Parts: sequence; C-alpha cells; structure tokens
Amino acid sequence: MSSLARKAILSLAGNRFVTRVMTRHGLKIGAGRFVAGVTLQDAVAVTRRLNDEGLAVTLDLLGEGVTDRDGARAMAEGCAGILEAIGREKLDANLSVKLTQLGLAVDPEAAMENMVYLQDIARQAGIFIRIDMESSDVTDVTLDIVRRLYARERNVGTVIQAYLYRSPKDLEELARLGMNVRLVKGAYLEPPSVAYPKKADVDAAFRRLIAQHLSAGCYTAVATHDDAIIAFTESFVKEKGIPRDQFEFQMLYGIRPERQRELARAGYRTRVYVPFGSDWYPYFVRRLAERPANVWFVLANLMKP
Repeated sequence: MSSLARKAILSLAGNRFVTRVMTRHGLKIGAGRFVAGVTLQDAVAVTRRLNDEGLAVTLDLLGEGVTDRDGARAMAEGCAGILEAIGREKLDANLSVKLTQLGLAVDPEAAMENMVYLQDIARQAGIFIRIDMESSDVTDVTLDIVRRLYARERNVGTVIQAYLYRSPKDLEELARLGMNVRLVKGAYLEPPSVAYPKKADVDAAFRRLIAQHLSAGCYTAVATHDDAIIAFTESFVKEKGIPRDQFEFQMLYGIRPERQRELARAGYRTRVYVPFGSDWYPYFVRRLAERPANVWFVLANLMKP
C-alpha cells in the first residue's frame, strides 16, 4: 500500500463520525475477523479453539492512550482478569500489554506500579507478560520500565521494531540481559528521520535482527506473515543448529490462519496474537493500513445485505 493511502486510512482512527459508526457496526462487517470480541469470555472461547488447533496465544485487552490514573488502574484490573482466566482455564496463552494502557502518559511511575501488580500475579500463575512497543516517542521510557521489571522477575519481555534505526543497539542491550524479545516490522507511522521509509530496507533490517537475537542465544519471537521472512528464519536456524525451543513464529488473529496451522503442523511453536475489548477500533485501523487485502475484505462485507 502506498504511503499516501496508508496515511489516509490511519487518519480514520481520529475521525469521530467514522469511529462512532464502526464501533457500533464494525464487528459485524469485518472487524470481527481481526478482533476476538468485546468480552473476556469471547477471548477465552477463541483462545481455547486456537489451542485445540495446536496454536499458542497471546491475549491483548485493547486500549491505549489512557490519560488518568483511574482509567489506568481499570485497565490493570482488566489485565489481571486475563491472567486469572488463563490460569483458571489452563490456557496455552500469555498476556500482551501496552504501557500507555497503564498510565504511561500520566506518569511513568504509575505505569510501573501497575506493571508490578500484574507481574506479581503472573509470577504466581507462571504466566509470561509481553510489554508491547509503541510509537518511537515512548521507546526510551518503555525500555527503562522493561529493564526494571526484568530485574525483579524474568517473566517479562518486550518488542523491538525493525523499521527504527536504533533497534540493533536496543536489541544488543536486551540480549545482554538474556531477554525474550518479539521482533516485528513496526506498525506506527514514523518519520524518515527515525525509521526506514522503504519496505525493502525494513525487511533487510528485520532479517538482521532475527539473526542477531538468535545468534545471541536468546528466545526470539518472529512476528510476521511474510513467507520470505519465515523462510529466512527456517533456513537460518537450520544452518546454525538453533533448537526449535529457542524461537517461535507469531501472527495476528484473522490473518493467514491456514498458514498458522501449517507452521504448527510442521512442528514450529506458533502463537496467535488475539486482541479483544470495547476499544478495538484504533487497532483495527492499523490492520487495514498494513495490507490492501484487509480493506477489500471489509468492503466486501459492507456490500452484503
């Protein structure tokens, strides 16, 4: 998709009228392909089905940009409910969180406090928490909190985005700690001053980061739907003799589900990122912006009676 088209789609996330219409009807006309539902019960049902198909899951309660302490605490309680459900239902799943959900914009220490609360619950249940990476203006503070949490307990990891120029250095620092890292291309709209603007450059950077973290002996989650990146990973681990329990593939719920099952059947640990919650619209818009096929899928559903 062209940069112009991507910008146009991303701008919809801030349009109040479009947001209102999509929030009311979107799950029926296409968003339900990419979002498990609104409630935790919806997410548990989807997770159980995916587990039955041999796929692991990471659950994400959607919501970002929380601007008050009460809202951040409410999100923390919602995430705590996910951890409790994973343990209670014995699901093969972990939790993904964004620090902006937990009060980062209010005060980084508020986000840290909420993460400590969740980290302690996760530790008792033996569950891993993935701290997502967001736009580049919060990368430094996110990594600072991640390192502090990791010093408390090694049940947390984070995400590194291949399109940022700074990522090799960040990943090297995390590798020294032995951290479990998810590698992604990057989905936020970033200026060329901080991120590669061309897809070919992002792809090349992604491959370098995969090789870098695997070579460091660290657990690596390769989050991609790109067959070329998957093939590169398969070839690299075979060539270097890297065991399959040192990495996994990750894909988004609703995107290439048959490919997900193929990878699982081939013996690769494969995890599906399953988002849910009432604040699903910004996430959905980013999925549309990433691939033209997603737009046509939604338009086709709009045409149905």
